Amino acid sequence: MNLSKAGGSLGIIVALIVFSIIILFHEFGHFLLAKKNGVGVTEFALGMGPILFSFKRGETVYAVKALPLGGSCAMVGEDTDETGENSFNSKSVWQRFSVIVAGPVFNFILAFIFALILVGIIGYDTPSVYKVESDGPAWEAGIRDGDIIKEVNGRKVHMYKEFRTEVLMNSDGAPMEMVLERNGSEYRTTVTPALGADGTYKIQIYGGAYERTGILDTLKYSVFEVRYWITTTARSLGKLITGQVSANELSGPVGIVDMIDDTYQEAKSYGWLDVLLNMMNICILLSANLGVVNLLPIPALDGGRIMFLIVEAVRGKPLPPEKEGWVHTIGFALLMVLMVFILYNDIQRLLL
Repeated sequence: MNLSKAGGSLGIIVALIVFSIIILFHEFGHFLLAKKNGVGVTEFALGMGPILFSFKRGETVYAVKALPLGGSCAMVGEDTDETGENSFNSKSVWQRFSVIVAGPVFNFILAFIFALILVGIIGYDTPSVYKVESDGPAWEAGIRDGDIIKEVNGRKVHMYKEFRTEVLMNSDGAPMEMVLERNGSEYRTTVTPALGADGTYKIQIYGGAYERTGILDTLKYSVFEVRYWITTTARSLGKLITGQVSANELSGPVGIVDMIDDTYQEAKSYGWLDVLLNMMNICILLSANLGVVNLLPIPALDGGRIMFLIVEAVRGKPLPPEKEGWVHTIGFALLMVLMVFILYNDIQRLLL
């Protein structure tokens, strides 16, 4: 994608709408549980920076801010030692836990809603093989057209994307133990991926035809879809932490906007329904991703606050507010440094 295209593309607007939906739903989770538990909410905002417009209803200011990335649900006493009746600090550990965890949980709920719509319209990608290259590793392992993939390296396979991810994550080309079904009977085989010209390991197998299902299976495969993105995000983060994935491969808001814009440009020639379906798929990915990342036990994220609440529950009393505040401040500063690094990576990719 070149920068001139980024400047005037409708895809950028679509990307901002996608971000807004996901962030608003996350913050709405905090907002809803805060209200339910009697915590005062001073501001519910979309975006960051100067306020473009706002209105006040009751004690809460609802605002849209200039920078269309991020959002907030500011609660009474959330970052202070205020202890009034409607203060966050005056509530029980369980009440505060429910308020904090609601953001990531609402992201998972949003991902499920979009998955339900998507699977209901186009179905799910069946783990069936429709083509095996005759000179490839899969053929040598005895896999043939029409086989159904049931299991890979001990992991159950319900959708073709689960199998494809196992291949992609096998970055060292280790042999893959597979269970497949042919004519109603299961068999086991071992496939050793071959190094392709692009530097990745392949087994030269193709599949993933979509199949529509009934109501119960639509619900089931919607759950599988969300679970897939949650587990894939968690496993990818694990590979990042252990050094199996380079930090240079991280993408931030700019990279994600670029990805959404590219997807929009490719899909628009097929019509608005195709654009809508592709955007729903991206919403599932990003919403599940945001939910997982926010649960990480990192100061300044929801997971960091949950960690402090668990410590409080174990100790029977909270940590001194000033110490917790310092930890969150340092954590936020480190996150900003990471964001600058990711932004630099994103811009470099755009300029290449």
